[in-house]
Amino acid sequence: MTNILDRPSATDAQRQLRAELVERAAKIVPLLAANAQKTEDDRRVVEENINAIEDAGLFTIMQPKRFGGLETDFRTKLEVSRELARGCGSTAWATTLLNVCAWFTGLWGEQAQNDVWEANPRNRIAGVFAPTGTAEPVEGGFRVTGKWGWASGSLHAQWVLVGVPVTDAAGEVVDQGMVLIPASDIAIEDTWFVVGMRGTGSNTIVADHVFVPAHRYLSVTKMLQGEVATPFKNEELYRIPFVPGAAIILAGPQLGLAQAALDLVIEKAPRRGIAYTYYDNQTQSPEVQLAVAKAASLIDTAHLLAYRAAADIDEAGHAGVFPDYTARARVRMDTGQAIINAREAIRILVSAHGASSFAESSPMQRIWRDSEVASRHAVANPEISAEIYGKALLGITGDVSPLV
Repeated sequence: MTNILDRPSATDAQRQLRAELVERAAKIVPLLAANAQKTEDDRRVVEENINAIEDAGLFTIMQPKRFGGLETDFRTKLEVSRELARGCGSTAWATTLLNVCAWFTGLWGEQAQNDVWEANPRNRIAGVFAPTGTAEPVEGGFRVTGKWGWASGSLHAQWVLVGVPVTDAAGEVVDQGMVLIPASDIAIEDTWFVVGMRGTGSNTIVADHVFVPAHRYLSVTKMLQGEVATPFKNEELYRIPFVPGAAIILAGPQLGLAQAALDLVIEKAPRRGIAYTYYDNQTQSPEVQLAVAKAASLIDTAHLLAYRAAADIDEAGHAGVFPDYTARARVRMDTGQAIINAREAIRILVSAHGASSFAESSPMQRIWRDSEVASRHAVANPEISAEIYGKALLGITGDVSPLV
């Protein structure tokens, strides 16, 4: 499915780079799988995984070329995230979120980007753009205080970005934005105790009266309308609409988890019996045959929806066009439906695989738990996405969420 629903403007060189990056990811899948249990037990991605991803250049896929990054498109990001998730959902999720925060950082002005990457181009950024802190205007910038959960990948980041409301002298909110802060200026509160995606280290960022210079503030209100601070207007990646980009990346790990579940069932079926039947193995059973077919079709459909969404936003970035409301709403819809399809495929495969899916020794139960947790991310909420898209098709806009 490498070129299916790809953006028309993708060049042979870009597709070749994508294939190479996916191959790099595939080569470390066995390592990630071998470390998956330790990642879960430690509640953080093991350093061996982080180092392997770093060595493969997969933390640079959304970083500007000006700092040595690869600056690839969103389709590439989806495929790399999917491939990593075949080995370990937590590792893929943390990598995905660190990469998308690099994309966010590329939307800032030049000075802020230099602050993050000039001295060390390999710096990683974690973050939460929900405005759950405060930003008190002071001379030269802001005094930032607050707590932000759940910051996936924050245990492996040198910088963080967090959402803040900006108030005037009367205390009225006049803008909402994000600020960039060195990780050395914040604390990480250990709060990530969950049943799935346990290894993502999605803990809580804590800031206590941290000074942030004005140039490290970025208006989310303006970004929602397609206005970003970067002066490098020729960089296609950073012309992509903010919310559609922030949403579609969440589908990548789900695609990989679903594919891992399918691969596991197909691999094990010839050697697994079905208790209390005459079938020597699962391969002979029409029930399993139908389950595998239905799950594979759901996974294919999830890929197609995610790839269409990526093609839409990648092409918008190439053309330098800010998509209209309905087009942006469809990306949210595609994202939500892709995630639903992947999750449902995993549920079907768990049943087909049998009750031993829930043995602690089986990777299937971890795949299932990881999918169930990650698929509930608020930005990818399928029901909210469907409501936004349905209303948009009927000419109703702007009454559900600002994140469109």
